[in-house]
Amino acid sequence: MNRTRIKICGLTREADIAAAVRAGADAIGFVFYAKSPRALDIERARALCRVVPAFVSTVGLFVNEDPGRVREVLAEVPLSLLQFHGDERAADCERYARPYIKAARVMPGLDLVDYAAGFPSASGLLLDAFVDGYGGGGQTFDWSLIPASLSLPLILSGGLNPQNVEQAVRQVRPWAVDVSSGVEQGKGIKDAALIEAFISGVRNADG
Repeated sequence: MNRTRIKICGLTREADIAAAVRAGADAIGFVFYAKSPRALDIERARALCRVVPAFVSTVGLFVNEDPGRVREVLAEVPLSLLQFHGDERAADCERYARPYIKAARVMPGLDLVDYAAGFPSASGLLLDAFVDGYGGGGQTFDWSLIPASLSLPLILSGGLNPQNVEQAVRQVRPWAVDVSSGVEQGKGIKDAALIEAFISGVRNADG
């Protein structure tokens, strides 16, 4: 069985982390983008990391952040992986000597093969919908735009939810999926039942 990895992003509460871990999430995402309603400060992120158990990855999301600020977060918060969601170049992502993934905002005309080639050191390429601002805004994109093969492991994001994730995994066969608003009661407030249903959908698709 090919097991699709699962990241639950934008967590702000200990109870939501517990629900995600209990349901089988592989990674927990913390947002360090001040304009996001899910943004955390360093103290809160550090407290949340304390309840993440062994073998569950902690991911920090940044958008065109000042390098000094990223280093400040890394000095205080035990992050396993960095996620760059803005206009960063490979050199910007590599400067912290940490594993990272790079997001691409998918739209017609974007050459994803070429884009992925621009980040050869990345641990994965996250595909999200193109909307105003950064983040997918809960919108899906046309999955047929994804090429058959990429040079990086594919992480599918953008508008995924318990209703469509099984179809998405069956059609795209990504290495991983990433969800935030699709398992929420409100911005930054996750719903344990939706998380469980989402992960069940992924597992059904895995077979």
